[in-house]
Amino acid sequence: MFSVDAYSPEEIAKRVETVGVKKAGMPLTQMLALSGLAGAFIAFGAVFYTVVVSGSTLGFGITRLLGGLAFSMGLVLVVLAGAELFTGNNLIAMAWASRKVSTADLVRGWITVYAGNAVGAALILGLVLMADTGSLGGGAVRDLAIASVVAKCELSIASAFARGVLCNTLVCLAVWLAMGGRSFVDKFFAVLFPVTAFVTVGFEHCIANLFFLPWGIALSGDLSLVSPAMVNLVVVTLGNLVGGTLLVAGTYWLVYLRHAER
Repeated sequence: MFSVDAYSPEEIAKRVETVGVKKAGMPLTQMLALSGLAGAFIAFGAVFYTVVVSGSTLGFGITRLLGGLAFSMGLVLVVLAGAELFTGNNLIAMAWASRKVSTADLVRGWITVYAGNAVGAALILGLVLMADTGSLGGGAVRDLAIASVVAKCELSIASAFARGVLCNTLVCLAVWLAMGGRSFVDKFFAVLFPVTAFVTVGFEHCIANLFFLPWGIALSGDLSLVSPAMVNLVVVTLGNLVGGTLLVAGTYWLVYLRHAER
């Protein structure tokens, strides 16, 4: 109880499985409220990222690194303040693979949390638009937000899918590492680097895109972006699912839980 050592990978696997069972059985109102918070937290991170990156003259790599550090605030809030994020909840697949969560409960939970994330992101989007945050930096924030949505809409399906897979591999690893920590500081640093990495490299996160895409479209007023934005969202969501469930949850389940005593 008083150890300062991190949990071992095998202990983390068992903890993730146990937490997955608890999450799958969470009451609907609690799940919706916590998922709404997660959508809002990720939206805050997205705004923070955009403002930090806008107008930077530090060079591409350093600018992206600083933006990634800013964006990581979103998942730090999810993990440390407590919230339910669709991408991180892909780890519930470990409890499903162990037959401790039914397929119906798994899918229902994912759909509910995704919807709650969307509502939370939409609420922050509305407030950010009312606050005219896009006007910061003489309109540099608005210009970057529009450029970002255009760039996302121009991604090929293969590229968007691959970026989604890679993104949620890192996000779920961040959550995995945080499950291994015993203190607030442990969990903070566990989340910080994987999330900073995925943002710096330009991978795609579906819940962040629930904010980025409508924000850029609203600021541009270009409704022709709606259709490609929807395609991006669907493809990135599928990529996130593959990265989180197969590459992280699936691999660690095979290594640590497949032959565990039930």
